[in-house]
Amino acid sequence: SYAPQADSATNYFGGDGEYSEEMVSTRQDSIQVQEIQIRMVIKNASLSIVVEEPSVTMDLIGSLAESLGGYVVSSNIYQVQLDSGLEIPQASITIRVPAESLDQALDEIKSGAGQVLRENVSGQDVTQEYTDLGSRLKNLERAEEQLGEILEAAYSTDEVLNVYNELVRTREQIEIIKGQMQYYEQSAALSSISVDIQANEAVQPLKIGNWQPVGVAKKAIQALINTLKVFANALIWIGLYILP
Repeated sequence: SYAPQADSATNYFGGDGEYSEEMVSTRQDSIQVQEIQIRMVIKNASLSIVVEEPSVTMDLIGSLAESLGGYVVSSNIYQVQLDSGLEIPQASITIRVPAESLDQALDEIKSGAGQVLRENVSGQDVTQEYTDLGSRLKNLERAEEQLGEILEAAYSTDEVLNVYNELVRTREQIEIIKGQMQYYEQSAALSSISVDIQANEAVQPLKIGNWQPVGVAKKAIQALINTLKVFANALIWIGLYILP
């Protein structure tokens, strides 16, 4: 049961010392609204995966987004050069899917990958920001109505111009706030997934017999191999082009 504070008893009691039914009902409604308030959370994810053919996987992810009711924001495929000098394809794609389908989309993307190098899912609660924008919007809309009434009653040219300019500024602020609220609504309804897609060759370990050097040793050996390749190519040029 709710017990009011002593200093606010006059706000909750009638003249006979009992609770006012209207006040109790209003208070209960307010509590219920606070309890059932829906949180607005923007959830996004990013992945880095390894596959056989990046271009094929990129197309499959795009089709997955459309099948879930989402769409492709951007996609790109390009060539990267490894330390060994080998050029391999790499791709990236960003999609949006309904927030309730985020986990399903992530599971399907990971199931088609040979290896998942990185996965990150983040959430941003924008309930307070959205609520504040809604309050500001209501205040501005009330001000717009009042300015409209003042404009209709204005007589002098200066007064009409001043009120009209203020009305224009108020309407601009209303449109800005509506745009911000729409951005929050769309971001919360559709989650973004960014996927970096690498080819298997990009993560294959360097092997020398049964030894697989890692870290600094791997970099040093790869640099040595590249230097020997340059030296061998130089000898071939000297032997076939310069000496004759």
